[in-house]
Amino acid sequence: MTGTAEQLVGRVRNVANQPDLSGDRRPVADELDVPSCSVTGELPAGLRGSFVRNGPNPLFEPIGRYDLLDGDGMLHDVTFGQGGVSYRNRWIRSRGLGAELALGRAVYPGLGDVTSFPDRSLTGDAGPVKNPANTHIIEHAGRRLALWEGGPPTEVTSDLRTVGEFDFGGRLRGPMTAHPRLDPRTGEMLMFGYSLFEPYLRYDVVDADGSLSHSVDLDLPVPVMIHDFVVTESHAVFLESPYVFDLANLGSGPLVRWMPERGARIGVLPRRGSADDVRWFDLEPGHVQHFWSGFEEGDRIEFHGCRYDAPAFGMDDSVPLKERAAQDHTARPARFRVDLATGRAGWEPIDDLEGDFNRINPAFDGVRVRYLYMSAFTLPERHLGDFDAIVRYDDRTGERAVWSAGPAAHVGECVFAADPAGTAEDDGWLLVVVSDDRTDTSDLVVLDARDVAAGPVARVHLPRRVPFGFHGNWFPEVAA
Repeated sequence: MTGTAEQLVGRVRNVANQPDLSGDRRPVADELDVPSCSVTGELPAGLRGSFVRNGPNPLFEPIGRYDLLDGDGMLHDVTFGQGGVSYRNRWIRSRGLGAELALGRAVYPGLGDVTSFPDRSLTGDAGPVKNPANTHIIEHAGRRLALWEGGPPTEVTSDLRTVGEFDFGGRLRGPMTAHPRLDPRTGEMLMFGYSLFEPYLRYDVVDADGSLSHSVDLDLPVPVMIHDFVVTESHAVFLESPYVFDLANLGSGPLVRWMPERGARIGVLPRRGSADDVRWFDLEPGHVQHFWSGFEEGDRIEFHGCRYDAPAFGMDDSVPLKERAAQDHTARPARFRVDLATGRAGWEPIDDLEGDFNRINPAFDGVRVRYLYMSAFTLPERHLGDFDAIVRYDDRTGERAVWSAGPAAHVGECVFAADPAGTAEDDGWLLVVVSDDRTDTSDLVVLDARDVAAGPVARVHLPRRVPFGFHGNWFPEVAA
């Protein structure tokens, strides 16, 4: 599918009335190019660049049970230029989607039936498992990469064309996380990949020029889900929670099980260290899907994330679809500490407000961060991922500021766009997709990162509803 320009048309009807194809999660069926979007409010003069968000959007009616993690990746681009704001969206033309397009139907089952591989006569060289590249998008060393943690990244262009899977010149062995860390001081990209098979965890460092120069296999006793990690100026830090892949359970129960009896550990590795250099610190069982950032001072390492007491992400096919939402377990902000001198680690709650999708000013990743931003639940009867508010924490004063979008709104992840004329950590704006049930439309909301509670300074009215998705980024305009 490399470089294809034809616009695709989706064919999902949701004949089985599946929750993850309904409401705010139902996919859109076309690709648009809209050169001018209307705006309410006043756009900041320094806001120049592109907000790009990734998320699942199946093109064909799924085979069997559908989970949000299964959908084909779709990129939504909102570009702020001198002449106004434009919108564009495109499916990521993965090899798997290319095989399905050739047949005119879905051939890959979802993660709930991951061992039912389609026949190679249907998929050709696309492989037994589809890499939908549906989770995140980043830019490093001149390449934009759409990410999915089960496989290699997929390179795309700034106008959303798919180039194809990228393996760093053959040096990437195995999958790549959807949450690499980009060091704004060294230009390095630090990343990892977890696997169901040994080695269960591999850590990589990519130089500023895009060369993968350092790779380490880390010894874990069992395969665990590790979605995100943190880096400091000298270390990479992993949380090994007891959220374990149970291969023996395939076909009879959930692929991933919460096993608190296994305990939890924090692993600390020098950024260019070997497998022998990693140190492990026992911790009370808990799971973090997304971290804010980490920093170190002397022998102390501190980092922040949203902690689940016991996660359940709907990956158990034995649970009826209509009952799944009742099993949602949401996360709360927490602070983690590791003392390298004493060998002790621990955590403490920051707030009792439930939320996730944590963001910071990326220029401060790896050093002490004062301002933490989060998508949150402030209304009753909201479930995992269905946020209604954006929160700002001041980690120095403990102050919390909240902007609620209201009971009819669905709030996505906010992305920090730095003010090019700013000097302070919070000089910039938060960009977030907000959808409205009453109008079945979406806006890209612009919040002042210094005063979130004041509400939107501007709203870009998008030409279509944007379904719930995962992660995105701000790509500032490059000066000519």
